[in-house]
Amino acid sequence: MGNPRGFLDFKRKEFKKIPAKDRIKNYNEFVLLNDKKEQEIQAARCMDCGVAFCHAGLKSSKKDIGCPLNNLIPEFNDAIYKGLWEEAYKRLSITNPFPEFTGRVCPAPCEDSCVCAINTDSVTIKNNELAIIENAFKENLVKATKKHKSNSIKIAIVGSGPAALACANELNHLGYSVTIFERSDRLGGLLMYGIPDMKLDKSVIDRRIKLLEESGIEFKTKQDINSKQKVQKLKKDFDYIVLCTGASKPLNLDIKGRNLEGVMYALDFLTHNTKSLLDTGKPSNLAKGKDVLIIGSGDTSVDCVAVATRAGAKSITRFERSPKRPLKRSKDNPWPLKADIFTTDYGLEEAIEKYGQDPRLYQKMTKEFVGANGFVRAVLASDLKQELKDGKKINVEIPNSIKEYKADLVLLAMGFEGSEDDIKTNFELDFDKNHNILATNYQSSDDKIFVCGDARMGQSLVVWAIKDGILCARAMHEKIKN
Repeated sequence: MGNPRGFLDFKRKEFKKIPAKDRIKNYNEFVLLNDKKEQEIQAARCMDCGVAFCHAGLKSSKKDIGCPLNNLIPEFNDAIYKGLWEEAYKRLSITNPFPEFTGRVCPAPCEDSCVCAINTDSVTIKNNELAIIENAFKENLVKATKKHKSNSIKIAIVGSGPAALACANELNHLGYSVTIFERSDRLGGLLMYGIPDMKLDKSVIDRRIKLLEESGIEFKTKQDINSKQKVQKLKKDFDYIVLCTGASKPLNLDIKGRNLEGVMYALDFLTHNTKSLLDTGKPSNLAKGKDVLIIGSGDTSVDCVAVATRAGAKSITRFERSPKRPLKRSKDNPWPLKADIFTTDYGLEEAIEKYGQDPRLYQKMTKEFVGANGFVRAVLASDLKQELKDGKKINVEIPNSIKEYKADLVLLAMGFEGSEDDIKTNFELDFDKNHNILATNYQSSDDKIFVCGDARMGQSLVVWAIKDGILCARAMHEKIKN
């Protein structure tokens, strides 16, 4: 490594962000990349740690350790430090086909597993990654992937999210003829409609799709494989099928008042807004002037806060079932696990700026949606406390703690419970106990159908989906060869 003292000599410096009060006026990306010299200094902070955990790609106690893609992080950091930006891009491209996505939306488990993070600030790995790929595009280094010797085997991929794109890219590179079928009007899956523009501008997706098309992959939109007849046609026209359909069945909250107008899934809210922006150039008015209440605490809930803030919501409240996280790691969450600590993400920063208070309310259990004339107008919720039972912490409802909270738009952002039931019926496949498509080495109960991404493993990060897509393609290749 070029500068073993960098982590001592230089302080961590994040990318600049457009101030919250200004960025909420539009849906543009608000992160501003550093110039090359500054990023080279940041890369110099990567120490010669001997045993790097940043690229481990493991899970422990359901927490990530390092980069799931096993990116060669110390190597590309060293290349940046030395000003070898093209070399850095080559190193990054070995493991990550889409760093422009992960560099924007990944929560960076690599940084929590950085050796520097034990007792100081981690290296800006995610920022370094984004700087590498955006410089590569600027310098015209990113090219369509060349195929190995083509074969006559045709593969259909259902879905066009990150797992599908990664799987298609790898299969195409291995010589297969690949066609992607997407039921929506635009490509990208959750990248397109599940992540708002200010986090991932849609031109970034289109830029990558164009390269994949140039490499020989065929894309078809508005192709919903939603009947047994359509599945049979797909089986007739193609030698193999890969299902990359995601964990697209949202968790519901089946309580009194659920059918009231104004209670909707968070993903539907985000999709409606992004589609409106793309189709008309104007955002949706679903949240304008309303008291918005969001149930859930993940990234999707943060995105809902951000969109509702921009849309001109009257107020925003977010319910979490868990208590407020600690400011520092607990003994149950040691390094190098992904840190489970209190943070304030971009959408929450914006809501605090606009409304003057943090929208998060902790340890709340939603009991009932209260309506008037068929529309939701309030939510009843009780308080929770944590107690130990058989050595485990459980949430217990506090008696007589129910309160009413104003809400005329309620967004359910509690995650997903697996694959849609129609997939099981139409493709005649087995599901596992978690309602994911059952697969052994990526092969489903039908030996001509493979599966990867969230459809196989349940709701996960974009970076895990990309990894799964690559591994699925390689598993298919080995199966077909043998």
